[in-house]
Amino acid sequence: MSRFSDKVAIITGAASGIGKEIALRLAAEGGVPVIADLNFDHADATAREIKAKGADAFAVAMNVAEEAAVEKGVADTMARYGRIDVLVSNAGIQIVKPVVDFPLADWKRLLAIHLDGAFLTTKACLKHMYKAKSGSIVYTGSVHSKEASVLKAPYVTAKHGLLGLCRVVAKEGAQYNVRANVVCPGFVRTPLVDKQIPEQAKELGISEEDVIKHVMLKDTVDGEFTTTEDVAEAVLFFAGFKTNALTGQSLVVSHGWFME
Repeated sequence: MSRFSDKVAIITGAASGIGKEIALRLAAEGGVPVIADLNFDHADATAREIKAKGADAFAVAMNVAEEAAVEKGVADTMARYGRIDVLVSNAGIQIVKPVVDFPLADWKRLLAIHLDGAFLTTKACLKHMYKAKSGSIVYTGSVHSKEASVLKAPYVTAKHGLLGLCRVVAKEGAQYNVRANVVCPGFVRTPLVDKQIPEQAKELGISEEDVIKHVMLKDTVDGEFTTTEDVAEAVLFFAGFKTNALTGQSLVVSHGWFME
């Protein structure tokens, strides 16, 4: 029997990138991924792809920054499966500009998706996890949960904030056997990162190749991007861990960029 047999996991931002990889891996280990994404058509396509492989999956439209949308997605999941064992709070965006030029609206939008989204999905799922006396919440943080880079003020702020939220959830959830963790990836070659390469090249006045080599990967031990598979492996490690021994902890997955 697999460690995730019949376990139901809501994964936000799961129509593509890291979230999709987590969903695919979870399904392969017997779990039921709920593909929660802003774009329902893309979420549904991912769910159908998983079903075609013989596993179960469920798509829900979810804007993580809107409480009503989050509550509906969680309620629909409960109505269908009667349980939520895992939440992977993964939805995110990136906007790069120096602080002096950063529009307040962009700052608020990024924090709403990363932090409000993590809070709202956590709050909605905790009610059901507490009743079941069991659950695991894994937040997708970043190496930027641990250190800073230029041009990313709200992103760095939000990713640092997830560590604080995780630790509080770990303390409050312990009596209900609910665990919380943060996985902190380095640069992963997703559409989010591909979009940043020309943006950073323009802002920094360097070539795209230099952005990759001398900005994104300069502190790794091998000059390699972290893969979606690397991140999914770490998320499933935390989500499948049986005791409270690791609750409240974070794990950097970055080919040696930032070592603790």
